Formats: sequence, structure tokens, C-alpha cells
Amino acid sequence: MIIAALRQDRTYKPPADQCPLCPGPTGLISEVPAPDYDVVVFENRFPSLSGDARSTPASNAASILAPADGGFVSAPGHGRCEVICFSSEHSGSFADLEPAHARLVVDAWRHRTAALMAEPGIEQVFCFENRGEEIGVTLTHPHGQIYGYPFLTPRITAMLGQAREHRMRYGGNLFADLLAREVADGSRVVARTEHFTAFVPFAARWPVEVHLYPNRLVRSLVDLEEVELDGFAQLYLDVLGRFDRMYAPTPLPYISALHQFAATEAQADGYFHVELMSVRRSATQLKYLAGSESAMGAFISDVMPESVAQRLRELG
Repeated sequence: MIIAALRQDRTYKPPADQCPLCPGPTGLISEVPAPDYDVVVFENRFPSLSGDARSTPASNAASILAPADGGFVSAPGHGRCEVICFSSEHSGSFADLEPAHARLVVDAWRHRTAALMAEPGIEQVFCFENRGEEIGVTLTHPHGQIYGYPFLTPRITAMLGQAREHRMRYGGNLFADLLAREVADGSRVVARTEHFTAFVPFAARWPVEVHLYPNRLVRSLVDLEEVELDGFAQLYLDVLGRFDRMYAPTPLPYISALHQFAATEAQADGYFHVELMSVRRSATQLKYLAGSESAMGAFISDVMPESVAQRLRELG
């Protein structure tokens, strides 16, 4: 559990002429003191994690796992939180980017992933985007974030645990086998290219949920070849375009989560993929995480994954 009380005072829905993510040569309002930019990355002024993870001594980490007095334990929230702006255009979106510009964003994600993975004390690198007020976005300028966690997050830990159990029982990689099953079935595949596949998962939790997988097993963006990076940027744009056409003219709010894994024994069963998910279940209704979802973690869906995939195929 990360507690970052200073974020309570972070910038909240500023007017367009005071957007801190638009370029500003004076640096008085903008986080980017430049007349213009293509893509920019900088450290978050209101981070959930900050400081040097190397400054947490190993003895302290051990005491967190097994406190001597058996009581509550707290520790500094060391790590890294960065902001990545996809474009200097305030009113745009990722889906509006030209393919070459989208590839530049992918290169920035890849560069920061490699840099943060190499930092001592960083266990997981998470690139993500929240789009839309329904998701809780307070800055409408097209941007995402990059977190360097000093621990493996609960979701990734659960994923790797399931993948390890799958390998021990069946001998294969869980994610690769899931991809193969989805491709063989075909009813939930949205789009497939030489290098990537987009599909609605069999057990989709969200009203609109699409996963993007490379067609070969890699653990992070760092492991992708140049032609695969091009293919990723193109299919990513393709899927986001379909999202925006789903309930046009209202853009679809979404979360984009890049699941990346390090080349370590603990993360050896990982498989790079992207999860795109939206809380919008119709043109006018949202999916709320009420009792079953919030209290028990048991999702209840109002739509069939196959029908969502069919709709997204039609929007291509």
C-alpha cells in the first residue's frame, strides 16, 4: 500500500492556457520549458514513489518482511514516477498521432524501461496511460506515466505465480498458450498482423477489454526488434482508433497498461503484453466496481467478450 499524501494538492483540471504539460518557454507555468516538443519525459512533481531505491538498506527490507515486534511496519516509498507527454498538442490523443510519431512514443517507453530496469532497487517498470475523466484523469493533455516500483506489484506477482504453476503442470508458457488458444479459436481476435495480435480475452473483466501480444515471446519492449516495434505502434494505433469509433463522437475512456518483465529468475515466466480496458459499457453507461468487484475482487460482466470483439472488428 503506497501512501502519498502530498498528491492531494496536485494540479487539478487547469484551464487550457495554464496546462503544465503544454510547452512553455518561460517555465513559469509549464513543466516543459521549451517552445515546442515532439515527445517529452520528466520526473513527476507529485510522485507516488520518489527518491533513490538504493538508499533503502537490505536490513530494513528484511525487517519489513518480518518485523521484530510483530506490529505494523512502514518504510520509505522509494522508486521513480515519470510523466511522458505524447505530443505538444493540448487537445489531441494518442489515437491522433501519425505512425512515425507513435513509434517515437514507443521508443521513449523502451528507452525509459531499459534505463529504469538497470537501476538498483527497481523491480518492475510500468508504463501506462489513463484517458478520460471517467477514469479519473485531471490533466487532459495527452500523456501517460512510467513507474519504477521497488517491489513486484500484487497483480504481477499473481500473474507470475499462475504462470509458474502452469509451466510446472503443463510445461509451456501460460501467456504463449493463452495467445495460441485465442488465435486458434478466432472468435475474440480483433486484429492480427505478422508480429502482433489483438484480442478480447476469454475471461474479460471490463466491458471493453483488449489485449495486445507480440507473436513471439519477449519479456519487455527492450527485447523487441525494430520491425516488431513498428508493428506494435501500428496495431496499437489501430486498436485505439477502433476504441474512439465505438461510441463516436464521444471518445472511449480507457486505461492502457504495459505489462513488462525483467530478465530475472523471479520473472522468467513473464510475457510482454498490453492490456487496454474501459469502464464504459454502453454509450451512456459506466461499469462501476461495486460490492462484488471492490470487496471480493470477483468481476461480473454485462457483455459477452465475443460480441465486443465482433463490434471492434467491424470498426476496423
